[in-house]
Amino acid sequence: MTTTASRAIRLCGTEQVDPQLRTLRAGPLSVELDNGALRYVRVGGIEVLRGISFLVRDENWGTDTPVLDDLQIDEKPDAFSVAYRGTSAGASGRLVYQARIAGGSDGALSFVVEAEPETDVLTNRTGFVVLHPIEGLAGKPVKVLHEDGREELSLFPDYIDPKCPFTGIRALSHEIVPGIWATCTMEGDAFEMEDQRNWSDASYKTYVRPLRRPWPYRLPKGEKFTQVVRLQLLGTLPAGTSKNPNPSINLTIGGAIGRVPRIGIGVAADEAKHALEVPELIRRLAPQWMVCQVDLRFGHGQDELESCAALAQLTGAGVVLEIITKGTLDPFSELAPLADAVQRLGLNLEAVSVFPAQDMKSVQPGAPWPAMPTFEQNYSAVRRAFPRVPLGGGMAAYFTELNRKRPPTGALDYATFTTCPNVHAADDVSVMETLQAIPHLIRSTRAFMGERLPLRIGPSQLGCRENPYGKSTAPNEANGRVCLSRIDPRQRGLFNAAWTVGYFAACARERIEAVAFGDFTGPFGYVYRKADFVQPWFDQQDGRMVYPAFHVMAGLSKLNGATLLFVGTSGADSIAAIAAEKDGRTTLWLSNLTAKKQPVQLSDTPISARIALLAADQFERAAADPNFMESSGRQLDDQFISLDAYAVARVDLHRSSST
Repeated sequence: MTTTASRAIRLCGTEQVDPQLRTLRAGPLSVELDNGALRYVRVGGIEVLRGISFLVRDENWGTDTPVLDDLQIDEKPDAFSVAYRGTSAGASGRLVYQARIAGGSDGALSFVVEAEPETDVLTNRTGFVVLHPIEGLAGKPVKVLHEDGREELSLFPDYIDPKCPFTGIRALSHEIVPGIWATCTMEGDAFEMEDQRNWSDASYKTYVRPLRRPWPYRLPKGEKFTQVVRLQLLGTLPAGTSKNPNPSINLTIGGAIGRVPRIGIGVAADEAKHALEVPELIRRLAPQWMVCQVDLRFGHGQDELESCAALAQLTGAGVVLEIITKGTLDPFSELAPLADAVQRLGLNLEAVSVFPAQDMKSVQPGAPWPAMPTFEQNYSAVRRAFPRVPLGGGMAAYFTELNRKRPPTGALDYATFTTCPNVHAADDVSVMETLQAIPHLIRSTRAFMGERLPLRIGPSQLGCRENPYGKSTAPNEANGRVCLSRIDPRQRGLFNAAWTVGYFAACARERIEAVAFGDFTGPFGYVYRKADFVQPWFDQQDGRMVYPAFHVMAGLSKLNGATLLFVGTSGADSIAAIAAEKDGRTTLWLSNLTAKKQPVQLSDTPISARIALLAADQFERAAADPNFMESSGRQLDDQFISLDAYAVARVDLHRSSST
């Protein structure tokens, strides 16, 4: 049965739609109102703050989505104001608050919240969060006014800081253009800053209540509190801008800048057998390497290794065995039975990486770690159990944990970590923004692990593999956008296809060795299978179905060994692009990272070009046809490409001369 999917399902795999942003202006000041929060605070078109929001986070660091009532918006040419009543109600308790926002043509902005818990509220954090953007600010000066009145002239961290760069904050000031300083003042509680790039967010985050205080903590019923954030500008304000909100993006392809990274796929132990049920689709994905996880906490062993060996034979991919041990002080005794099983199966490993269970939970910087094997003891046990097999090390969890607990590099053949783009926010804009942080993660890793140590990332995906910050990943019965949940509906939509191109392109530009994504099937997969979670539209279809990102993964895998080419674009934050040359042919992959249509102009003039477009209006055909990108190609008649929301294009170019 083939039915038509809604546009919401095609784009994001869920009928739940993100609230539309509303632009408010007062002279040169502009903000985007997003369900009561503010995004993109700009003056004269210059981004001053990435966001201001009042939020409630539960004891697992899940973020409640507030319900707004009595929303009132007043706009005038030189001022705007917003007022509403917010309600946060979840398992942690119920809190209501009155919010007032005001902005003026002098660049002044205020956000006031008066809150009252209607029940006791158990929370890890409740209050204001202020985000400063990383682009243009990393490594640049900042003036910090502390709660005790002390002033400090410092720098926003360039490499990602594993600790809080600033504590006891009352105000932060930075220069937005020469001679104009923006000062953000925070009142009502103690504030500190963390480098949110640790979690792949594209921001520095100043938040309420220092982490050195105990959490979770309780907000008593009926005990009111007030918090305020104010922004002021010093200097002559730049004039407002009248930019075309959707200009054509000019794209140029240049010369060689390196090699395309090897692309791989993660294999969760409980998904390997499902993948073997669709061998023809797995072969088409053709990953160069697989990260096969064996978790001794759950008794994994011989069966999981057999499935991994079968997948290796099916795909020809190299196998990296990722082992999570129970964390005993005798790691060799845990590893020896696995090593024997690998030998019996004749499984030829490309590499092995081993992580004690204690590494899968976060520990604050400076806090004592639990009893566990040292890095040296762990690596020695791995070398003994798997002699002559290359050893990867770092963290099976996120960059955050790698940055906080840095392993010695001498014993390692490569470093590794993963990312999760929905730790702090799960809306579409925030998740896509995390792509801006990927180069910062890579450069920072090289800064403390060494430039010469090869780097691999993954498997990474939209959903959360494991939650190091709470008891478990968050449930998602409603098939919505949920922080720290294994189930992210966008995995099944065009959103994931666009995000994957952006992620791979960012890693390629930083010249890392290898990148792994997702899984063959399941919540992180590229091939549909019936599961214990709802998958709208797909659950109603007959026959084999694939998600849009399947075509991206299968296509990028064909670039194995290709020469990476420079790509210049005038809209780097809204379009992702990667170009490569192989066997005399230039291939360009493009994706629209936004929900708005984007026009792209190819600046150089090829002799001929052929385009295959993966967009919303081809969703059903692409889901049913694993050969879609090959069968749907057409001649590109001019140099203009129109990309619909989260659309992906593959362009095969035959250029008149080598650049």
